[in-house]
Amino acid sequence: MSTTQSERLRGLLEPLVSKRGLDLEEIAVTPAGKRRVLRVVVDADDGVQLDTCAELSRAFSELLDESDAMGGAPYVLEVTSPGADRPLTEQRHYRRATGRLVKAQLTPEAGGGEVIARIVGVDEEGIDLQVPGVKGRKPTSRRLAFEEIAKARVEIEFNRKAADAVGAARSTSAADGAEAAEDDEKEEEA
Repeated sequence: MSTTQSERLRGLLEPLVSKRGLDLEEIAVTPAGKRRVLRVVVDADDGVQLDTCAELSRAFSELLDESDAMGGAPYVLEVTSPGADRPLTEQRHYRRATGRLVKAQLTPEAGGGEVIARIVGVDEEGIDLQVPGVKGRKPTSRRLAFEEIAKARVEIEFNRKAADAVGAARSTSAADGAEAAEDDEKEEEA
């Protein structure tokens, strides 16, 4: 039974990741000139802090120095969290994307095509979606089983909630500005 370098690395590093309550999402070793890059991607339900990545990097470095898992050639170690464009492939990925807008390519058995909708719920069998209404229509609910999804990704929304807050702030500041102008006029009259 042979084991690949990625499997050996996963066996070596995963206990450290699990001990911190994180998931080891990916391990990749790629050539970069005379060196190699070992990229370790970790994630958690509430995200991964930069300090956690730094702690893991130090722990991984010590462990890798003690083992021969990377061989004798020089390498660079990168510990990171998944990017926003990461494919959703596991139930936990969908669960972590609850409330987010996703684009899902459907399998031919599910009718093909794509769906862009907000995830409102996730269970063992699939996801519940809220599909935005088109041309003034109300949003609709839709259920997709995981086996109906060929691939899916989170759609980037540029501060949807923040945009609503900015609009409210502008309304408030405009009202405050009008009140301030009225106060100035009253002071000038007095």
